[in-house]
Amino acid sequence: MEVPLTPLEFARRARRLYGEREAVVDGDRRFTYAQFFDRCDRWSAALQAFGLSSGDRVAYIAPNTHAQLESFYAVPQIGAVLVPLNYRLTADDFAYMIGHSGARVVCAHADYLAAIDSVRDRLPGVERFVALEGARDGWIDYETAVASAAPVVAPVEIGERDLITINYTSGTTSRPKGVMITHRNAYMNAVGTLIHQPMSTADRYLWTLPMFHANGWTFTWIVTAAGGTHICLRKVDPAVVFPLMATESVTMLCAAPTVLISLANAPESLRAQAPRGVRVVTAGAPPSAATIQRMEEDLGWTVTHAYGLTETAPLITVCEPRPEHARLAPEERATIKARQGVELITSGELRVVDEEGHEVPPDGATLGEIIVRGNVVMAGYYNDPEATANVMRDGWFHSGDAAVVHPDGYVEIRDRFKDVIISGGENISSVEVEGVLMRHPAVQEVGVVGMPDERWGEVPHAFVVLKAGGSATGDDLIAFVRERLAHFKAPRAVSFIPELPKTATGKIQKFVLRAGRAAIAPQ
Repeated sequence: MEVPLTPLEFARRARRLYGEREAVVDGDRRFTYAQFFDRCDRWSAALQAFGLSSGDRVAYIAPNTHAQLESFYAVPQIGAVLVPLNYRLTADDFAYMIGHSGARVVCAHADYLAAIDSVRDRLPGVERFVALEGARDGWIDYETAVASAAPVVAPVEIGERDLITINYTSGTTSRPKGVMITHRNAYMNAVGTLIHQPMSTADRYLWTLPMFHANGWTFTWIVTAAGGTHICLRKVDPAVVFPLMATESVTMLCAAPTVLISLANAPESLRAQAPRGVRVVTAGAPPSAATIQRMEEDLGWTVTHAYGLTETAPLITVCEPRPEHARLAPEERATIKARQGVELITSGELRVVDEEGHEVPPDGATLGEIIVRGNVVMAGYYNDPEATANVMRDGWFHSGDAAVVHPDGYVEIRDRFKDVIISGGENISSVEVEGVLMRHPAVQEVGVVGMPDERWGEVPHAFVVLKAGGSATGDDLIAFVRERLAHFKAPRAVSFIPELPKTATGKIQKFVLRAGRAAIAPQ
C-alpha cells in the first residue's frame, strides 16, 4: 500500500485538484495547471523518444523560465536525473559539470547557446542539444518538440531513494562537487518547509531565487504542492521586481540576503509599489539583523530566516517565531530573527559539537561545528567517494559551519570555520562584526576577513560598500564597532570598494578579499 516519497506526488495531486487554476506566469505566457502538466508530459514523451530512461542525466542551463520549471517534473517522472546548472558560470565550468555528470542531453536558454557551442568538442557524451529559446543550427527547438510530442508518458517505476537531481556546489578553490539528492530528500524538505512556512492556493510566489540553487530550495515543488502560482523572473532587478510584484499581487518570495539588500536600497519610488504583507524566506548566507529589520519596517514584509546547505536538500533549520518574540523591541526581535534557529520538523537531528564530538553548552558563547543526520542529507557526492567520506563521518554530515547554541535552543552561526579570525588567541566571528557594521547608516554591504599581523597572528579587516550618497571614514566605522563590541573585535583597517566579490548564489568570496588586499588601499 505504500508509495514512494517523491515530489512527483505533489504533481499528481495538483493535476486532480488545481487543473483550471493558474500555475505559471512567465512574461506574457500563462498556463493553468492542466496546461502546465500537459507540457511536462509532452516533454517527458520527447525525452523518452530520444532514448532516455531511468538514471540518465539531463543538464539544464537557464534562468527562471517556464521551461526551466517544467524540467523539475518532466525529467524526474521518466526516472531520469535533472542536473540544473548555475548559469552564471563559465563555458569551462559547464563543460566540466556536463561531462562529470554524464549528461546525455543538454537544454540551454538562448543566452547560453554560444557558451555550449564553444565547448561542444569537449562533450562527446552529449547526444542532443536542446534550445529552450532562440534555437539555431545544431540545436533542437524545445517549443517545437513539446508541441509535436503526444502527452503520453511510458510508465516508469521510481523508488524514493532514486536520484531526482544532481546539484553542483559553487567551486572556489576546487572543482564543483555534484550533490546527489534523492526523491525522498526533496519530498521531506518540501513537506517540512510547508509546515513551517504554510502556503495555499491564494499564494502567488515570485521566483527571485534561482531555480538552479538547490532546486530553488525545493519551492519548485512546494508552490505546486500548495496549488499556488509560480511567477517567473529571469533577472533580479528592483526596477522589474517591484512593478511585477504589484501587477501580479505577489504574496511570497525567497531570496539570499544580498538580494534583500538590493531591494531595501532601491529608490523609494520603486519600493512604494511593493505590496504589504509579503512573506520572505531568506537563506544562503547569514543575514544581518539590520537588513531584516529594514525589510520589515520599511516594506511591511515578514522575513523568516532558514539555514541549510545544498548537501541537506537544503533546509535544516528555521528561525521559528515564538509569541514572546513579538513583545521585543524591533532591534532585539531582528537580532533573534537573524539566528539560524531550530530543526525543521522533518529534517532530522542537528547538533553543535566540539572537536571531541561533545555537544557544546547552550550558553550562546561556546563555538562548535554544526553536524546533522536525517531525512534530507544527500546520498553523497556524485563519483567522488573521497569527498563524500570527508564530510559524512560516523553517521553524521559535517557542515564546516561554526555556531553557538543559545539557552532557548536556537542555533546561531558565527562563521565558516575557515573564516573564524584568531587574533592573539581570541576567536573573532567575522559575521558578528559584519552585523554591527551593517547597522551603520552609511554601510550597504560589508565583508570582514582576517589579515596577517606580526603581533596578533591575524586581525580583522573590513571591506565596505557604502550606500549611494553615504559617507564614512575608516576611523568612523572602527569607532562604531568599538562602541558595540569588545575592542579586540573591531577592524584594524577598513577598505572601501565598489562591490563585494560573491559566488553566483550571493555568498561573499572571502578568499578573494584576502588575496586582493594588496591592491586595495585601506583607509
